[in-house]
Amino acid sequence: MSTPRALLLDIGGVLLTSGHERMAELGVRRPELASFTDVRGLLGPATDPAWDDVLAERSRERGYWAARAAEYAALVGDSSDRGVPALMEVLYPEVEGIEHFRPEVVALMDDAHAGGLVVAALTNDLAAFHGEADLTDHPVLSRFDTIVDGSVTGVLKPDPGAYRIALEALGCAADEVVFVDDIPGNCAGARRAGLVTIEVDLRDPGVAFGRVRDALGLWAAA
Repeated sequence: MSTPRALLLDIGGVLLTSGHERMAELGVRRPELASFTDVRGLLGPATDPAWDDVLAERSRERGYWAARAAEYAALVGDSSDRGVPALMEVLYPEVEGIEHFRPEVVALMDDAHAGGLVVAALTNDLAAFHGEADLTDHPVLSRFDTIVDGSVTGVLKPDPGAYRIALEALGCAADEVVFVDDIPGNCAGARRAGLVTIEVDLRDPGVAFGRVRDALGLWAAA
C-alpha cells in the first residue's frame, strides 16, 4: 500500500445509517408495521432472503429497495407510485433532534481532512433515493471534497467504471485510496480495481471504522 492520500466513502450504510437501521426505528414508532420492519437484512428478527441475495451478488441493492418500497406502499395504502424516495422520506424523517449520520464517521472525515487527506464519496443512489436537493446541502455532506453519485454518472458500483470515475475525480492512484462500503459486491469490485478496501458489517460497524483509522494512520488524531 502506498501512503494514503484519500478517503473514499460510500454514503448509505457507511456515513448515513442504513435503511435497515432506520427500519428498526420505524418499527418502534409504528408497531403495526412489524410485518414490514421486522424484515431488515441481517439486523431484524425475521429472515430476509432478498437481502441475502444482495449480499451474495445474486441481485442488486436498487432492486431490493424498489421491492421494499412497493411492499411498504401496499401495506399503508400509498398509491402515489413514488417508489424508493417515498420510503426514504419515511425512514429518514426531517425531525429536529434525529441525526441520521454516524458521528464516528463524521469525526473520521474531519480527522482525515486535518491530516491532509482528500475526503470523497462514491455512492450509487444518493439522488435516486433521496432526491438531488434533500441531503446535498446538509452540513455533513458539504464536508466532502467531491461526491461521485452513480445516480448522476449512470455508472454503478461494482462496475469497474465507477471506481475509475472516482479515481479520476480524486487525482489519485488506486493504492493511495482507502475505500469503505457495506455491500460485499461493491467491496469486491473496489479490490479488483486496486483500492485499499474495508468492508463495514452493519452488525458491528465500529470495527470497520477502527480499521479505516489504522489504514490512514489517524489514531493519534482521534
